[in-house]
Amino acid sequence: MAKVLIIGGGIVGLSSAYYLHKAGHQVTVLDKGDMTDNCSYGNAGMIVPSHFIPLATPGMVTQGIRWMFNSKSPFYVKPSLNPQLLSWGIKFLSKANAGHVERSAVPLTELSLLSKKLYEDLSKEPGFDFDLVEKGILMFYKTEKAGEEEAHMAEKGRELGLDMQVLTVNDCLKLQPDLELDVLGAVHYRCDAHLSPNKLMAGLIKYLRTAGVNLLANKEVTKIETTAGKVSRVLSFSEEFTADEYIVAGGSWSPSIGKLLGLKILLMPGKGYSFNIKDEQQTMQIPALLAEARVAITPMNGGLRYGGTMELDKINSRINMNRVRGIVESVPKYFPGLKPAVPAEKDIWFGFRPSSADGLPYIGRSNKYNNLTITTGHGMMGLSLGAATGLLASEIISGTTTTIAIGAFSPDRS
Repeated sequence: MAKVLIIGGGIVGLSSAYYLHKAGHQVTVLDKGDMTDNCSYGNAGMIVPSHFIPLATPGMVTQGIRWMFNSKSPFYVKPSLNPQLLSWGIKFLSKANAGHVERSAVPLTELSLLSKKLYEDLSKEPGFDFDLVEKGILMFYKTEKAGEEEAHMAEKGRELGLDMQVLTVNDCLKLQPDLELDVLGAVHYRCDAHLSPNKLMAGLIKYLRTAGVNLLANKEVTKIETTAGKVSRVLSFSEEFTADEYIVAGGSWSPSIGKLLGLKILLMPGKGYSFNIKDEQQTMQIPALLAEARVAITPMNGGLRYGGTMELDKINSRINMNRVRGIVESVPKYFPGLKPAVPAEKDIWFGFRPSSADGLPYIGRSNKYNNLTITTGHGMMGLSLGAATGLLASEIISGTTTTIAIGAFSPDRS
């Protein structure tokens, strides 16, 4: 049994704590906040084996440049001489090629399918009612170009063993007859699912506290000491913590934690927004992705959660209302009967997705310290991949063979 200290109380940190506790380890989690409003709460709640294509793709470069000049666009990189952004951009460009996309598909699919299975198992455990629904997700498109791309993606998905089906508008209407559509068609990602992230996080926190896992809120890590290739001590101001094994699961704050260790964890915070609106008619039963608009809509807690945008910038508390309007204005273009109002600023949630340059998460031991495991960089799929990442972290620390191969996710990869 090892004494394990986890830095970060989001879905990855708490999932790691869950599986480490199950494996018999003594676990403490430190979080800089109060564990009630991190990026794991406001996301779309989608479990997405369908997302086997990383962010770094050839088409994303030209599309991203076009989006740069539209204040309502779904993707934005703030021009800056920030060295982290420059390093990120150089690596992104080097990985935005067909070979990288091809090499990433299998490891991402395996990670996603493992995570989905773990969520299915967890939902059957007492105290874990987080509204897991396995109706898939519908990717709607309005243009022939998007339709061709999605059909190609569905074909690739089927080659990977994923259940993905191209639907006509009539097929879509049969699934949700009360939902008015203005689209050319959709791809039904039947392999996907969705859940309530708020309920999942609350269930994990309650379970861990009841089980005796030490969850410590408002403990910002200010210093990390190392000795002879090992992490020896973590400090939060004057308070110190020691353990046998350490995990960095700090999400978008991981680079600053890595800096305390002399490590360069290359990722950028990708700000996303979401807001909830009541849906008394419940016309939408299956979550939707809007292909061209890059917007997600999820039935959740008696309403609909709308989410989108990816702003790569330094961590900040600004809300760009133009981007929120971009989300709102895109919805009726696909669903004329859904006309969400622009929410008040106080009702808009935002969070920072830890986005690696090559679109793959970091999961594995650091080469520099033999008692340090890094689990971050999941981008927009933190919730989706959280359970699998937690199990893999537990297996790494327990010294057992990992359930899936993790070489592609090495924190020290080039």
